[in-house]
Order: sequence, then C-alpha cells, then structure tokens
Amino acid sequence: MKWSKIYSFKEMNSYQYIAVVGLIMTLAAHLILWLQQKEVQTFWALYVCWAVLFILGSIANINSKPGEGHHHHHHH
Repeated sequence: MKWSKIYSFKEMNSYQYIAVVGLIMTLAAHLILWLQQKEVQTFWALYVCWAVLFILGSIANINSKPGEGHHHHHHH
C-alpha cells in the first residue's frame, strides 16, 4: 500500500484534490463568517462532506492499479 497517495498532491486523485480544495475554501468562508460575527447553523456539515469525499477518494486511489484511473490522453 502506497501511503503517499493520501498526503502527496501529485498522487491524489480528483476526488481527494476536490476535497482538499473544498476544505480550504470552507475554512476561508468560516473565517469570513466568524469575522463578520455571522453564523450558519449547519455549516459544520460541509466539513463532514469534504472528509467523506476525501476518505472515499483515498480508498479508491489506494485500491487502484498503477496506470488505472488516469484517462488523460496526451498527443504529441
């Protein structure tokens, strides 16, 4: 098992990358809300969604075979 697929941006799949970017954007939005002294009741649910997406993406990435999952076609 290649653990770098969990923490290395170069080895993350799309789901993991989206989850990390989503988490960063959610933290930024949360900070803005906090600075404006506003509260959204279910804002915490976004953190759960990003965590679940990252975990499922990590499972898919770890279980994928080398060369599988990258459907980018490079034409030279």
